[in-house]
Amino acid sequence: MSVILVAGALANKPQNGGGAWERLTWMAGLRRLGFDAVFVEQAVPGSAVDVEWFRSAVEFFGVDDRAALVSTAGETVIGIAWPNLLDLAATADLLINLSGHLTLPTIVDRIRRKAYVDVDPGFTQYWHADPTPFSLPKHDLYFTIGENIGRPGCPIPTGGIAWRPTRQPVILDDWPVVRVTPGRFTTIASWRGPFGPIQFGGRTLGLKVHEFRKYLDLPRRSLFEFEIASTIHPADVKDRAALVEHDWRLVDPLAAAGHPTAFRRYIQESAAEFSVAQGVYVETNCGWFSDRSVRYLASGKPVLVQDTGFGRWLPCGEGVVPFRTLDEAATGAKRIVSDYSRHADAARALAEEFFAAEKVIGRFLQDSL
Repeated sequence: MSVILVAGALANKPQNGGGAWERLTWMAGLRRLGFDAVFVEQAVPGSAVDVEWFRSAVEFFGVDDRAALVSTAGETVIGIAWPNLLDLAATADLLINLSGHLTLPTIVDRIRRKAYVDVDPGFTQYWHADPTPFSLPKHDLYFTIGENIGRPGCPIPTGGIAWRPTRQPVILDDWPVVRVTPGRFTTIASWRGPFGPIQFGGRTLGLKVHEFRKYLDLPRRSLFEFEIASTIHPADVKDRAALVEHDWRLVDPLAAAGHPTAFRRYIQESAAEFSVAQGVYVETNCGWFSDRSVRYLASGKPVLVQDTGFGRWLPCGEGVVPFRTLDEAATGAKRIVSDYSRHADAARALAEEFFAAEKVIGRFLQDSL
């Protein structure tokens, strides 16, 4: 059985139920395709690494026997013993390095073929163009969920790299359709996110918070229920007050998404998603589409999402309703609620056609191996 290593952040990002689904779905998908998938996380020095969260996440996904959290000193913190991990790396056919998380030469150099997977399109490429904050590590292949990068109409610099498109996979059996009463739009989001705005070529490309402020009046404009589960920093007290003033319902993000079970339950109890995107995704038309939105679709939940150019490869209008203005968002919400069953059926069909793990990962492996 071929060995494939998957690397990503779990213990470094504790209580992030959505992040656990994003990273460990790759493991589950590879196993379904008959591969011996091994998950490796590298502890980041100086960060608050949560070992118990790592243990909880890999046990939830049933991969605790093929997972390891390792230190930069070259030792296993929890999971597969270090010598055994090195042996696995030496026999592995591929490393799927999510966001380039794994950098330890003692492991990476043993693996025959290495694929970098960019899940922050625009940030990654603009940072690489200015290597002061970040420079892409050497890999054999580079993939991005910004499917329009390198195509006409997307100004993101490629840095001379042949970026290959890929998507966020979903195990459809893990996300069955759940029917609910229409009218409640929700989302799970980090209000500011871990990155600052992009400064490049005299332009400033903003963050999700900057986009969200443009749509504060949506609940009043559409007369439906809009809810956000988001960690809002105390310094953003004005934003919190503005959300409440404009009839947004705020819920505890840890209760909604602090564990993979909670994350799934929150999505499946929602009727639909409303979400904006990072300004850099919107302004560059990079084609980014959220892994969270993929799980709404799989659950039969239509998504009303800010347009990032994904219409180039994803059929829109039913199931996925894009918008670029407040008027378009309000109209889109009414369309979804007025013909909810049709949009819900279309949502699941889109997940099956475009995001099913067997298809996404299968295509990824064809390009990689």
